[in-house]
Amino acid sequence: MHFLDDSLFPENQEKLVIQVAPYGPQWTPADSDDIPVSMDEQIQKAIDCYNAGATVLHVHVREETGKGSKRLSKFNEMLGLLREAVPEMVLQVGGSISFAPESEGEAAQWLDYDTRHMLAELDPKPDQVTIAINTSQMNICELLTEDDVKGTILEQPGYFNAYQEMVSDARPSFFIEHLKRLQAAGIQPHFMLGHVHQLETVERLIRKGLYTGPLILNYVAIGGGAAGLDPSDMIEFVKRTPAGSILTMESAMRAVLPMNAMAIAMGLHVRVGIEDTLWGRKGERMTSVQQIEQTVRLSRELGREIASGQEARAIYKIGEHYASADETIARLGMAPNRKPGQRGFTVPGQA
Repeated sequence: MHFLDDSLFPENQEKLVIQVAPYGPQWTPADSDDIPVSMDEQIQKAIDCYNAGATVLHVHVREETGKGSKRLSKFNEMLGLLREAVPEMVLQVGGSISFAPESEGEAAQWLDYDTRHMLAELDPKPDQVTIAINTSQMNICELLTEDDVKGTILEQPGYFNAYQEMVSDARPSFFIEHLKRLQAAGIQPHFMLGHVHQLETVERLIRKGLYTGPLILNYVAIGGGAAGLDPSDMIEFVKRTPAGSILTMESAMRAVLPMNAMAIAMGLHVRVGIEDTLWGRKGERMTSVQQIEQTVRLSRELGREIASGQEARAIYKIGEHYASADETIARLGMAPNRKPGQRGFTVPGQA
């Protein structure tokens, strides 16, 4: 991304898109008063988040027992109700479906490829499905402190170990086919990237014509195989991201607020919600709605406006599809592919 002298002035920045993840599949209802369990509660949570200012909803589903659902029929049911309750919200289904272990001592793991591919067949279809690129450790416990896990299921050694050992399984045999199926279904992939080398893989997919469309992505700074909290790493990722991309900041626990504050000031977008953090100030719980409200206040203090649902859909380029690798490269502001026999560096905007 390119920062001009006036890029930090809020009147020159896109309106802020707030992505919210209020369902938190790693938590149990005993971990927080803010975890909706019944279908009615889950739909109401989406309404409350939208009314507070969030315009992108990261969707996971719970069974009536309180456990994260792995049944796609439950996703279909919830998506249908969400389309009626929050019609302007961008509905983004979590590509893991649910990674929560069934009981203490069992593995926390992403579902198999065939099951995840079925997300392209959801009805009604979501606007987005998140996609991981390249298999990586996903140790969501690495950055956690004793204060972070106090009073939660992660105080139990079996669950802590399960999440500590978790792997985000996304080999080329998965993500190439998954991108093909999502694009054929008219569902936008939302790339969840933990470092620049995953971004490089996505750029190679684009150059080969294996993905042709807008590049909408999260920088996932949760440690344990993804980026950590060094702002210089975040800045490097921002610099390496194609100028025509839409980039959202995602972090964990009490790092969410400072990382998001930097993102807001830089003209990027943000993610909040109890899937990422249960906390406000040290030792103080904060609901998903409260996190959205805090983000709105901070953005307004910086002079940056909040995107409406329709504006968020336009910013995210929902429904856009490109015809070729060359068109995708041009739309993203990437340097064009080298032509046969061409020497020297290729220059964006020059065919």
